[in-house]
Amino acid sequence: MANTSKNSILRPSAEKAYAHELKALASIDDKPKPANWNLSPWAVVTYIMGGKLEDGTEIQPKYFGNRRLIEVAVATLATDRALLLMGVPGTAKTWVSEHLAAAISGTSHLLIQGTSGIAEEALRYGWNYARLLAEGPTEKALVPSPVMVAMQEGKIARVEELTRIPSDVQDALITILSEKILPVPELNSEVEAQKGFNLIATANDRDKGINELSSALRRRFNTVVMPLPESFEEEVAIVKNRVESIGKSLDLPADSAPIKEIQRLVTIFRELRSGKTADGKMRLKVPTSTLSTAEAISVIHNSQALAVHFGDGIIKAHDLAAMLEGAIVKDPAQDGPIWKEYLETVVKEKAEWKDLYRACKDLKK
Repeated sequence: MANTSKNSILRPSAEKAYAHELKALASIDDKPKPANWNLSPWAVVTYIMGGKLEDGTEIQPKYFGNRRLIEVAVATLATDRALLLMGVPGTAKTWVSEHLAAAISGTSHLLIQGTSGIAEEALRYGWNYARLLAEGPTEKALVPSPVMVAMQEGKIARVEELTRIPSDVQDALITILSEKILPVPELNSEVEAQKGFNLIATANDRDKGINELSSALRRRFNTVVMPLPESFEEEVAIVKNRVESIGKSLDLPADSAPIKEIQRLVTIFRELRSGKTADGKMRLKVPTSTLSTAEAISVIHNSQALAVHFGDGIIKAHDLAAMLEGAIVKDPAQDGPIWKEYLETVVKEKAEWKDLYRACKDLKK
């Protein structure tokens, strides 16, 4: 059997990676807990937003942003209303969803990945066809979905990319969320949700292939919009934190990603995203790419790997330049001229960015 020790796992789940924090919070958590919750709402928010406990345990922030937004999300899950995390790609919807489920239920694995080809069985239940043919429809032949398991055990289920799921399949959730039951007509029975059951869905409205939620389904959710980071400093902190976390799992040294390069990248992304320079003096054309915080993390992480394996171990301008164009230019016909204009009118004019300008130009040679 392959080695499955903690150190060999590429990306441990939230409940494994932060098990010590969850245990420390549980040991001091004396506030009221909803039924079947591992932590109180206060402790869940502390776990997400970070802080220092009385025993000295440091809780790392999982989300950098408005605390009230996370409080609203946690409060929603303590009611009978499901939670919909909405936002453009790269706004930490999946990340927050995973950590909420881990803190509340102790597992983030009751997960359904939404796709355009998903069948209704993925949200409800399926069948072991060998047993179905041999025995007919029985409880042993039934294969529960993650949603059914969450209902039976009073846990949080997660549905990623809800709007990627066809509308008729989405609506399989209506009875589950409104009546808190899942009918199984083949067995002439139903599954009744235990206290603690709820559902977190994520969705964005920027991808192609979006399926609008029906008004009936939308009413079953409380929608929390996940914004892009408000300030430059906040976005730099997010990128730095996540790059260090990812780097540890891949044995990449934290000091290989200087803060100067992270700040340069975040500046470029924020300016192109907003359509103006940071000082507001120049209007810019906006590319088709989202240039999200998640994309910035990916660019720095890839530049880091490039520098460590093919450079001197520290990200330089030519490492960053090698990854920048691919992140910004998603549509060569439309984004190519926008990036070229930005290089000539903004990057070239900054004295401290001359090395980055030359590195970007050298890629064309």
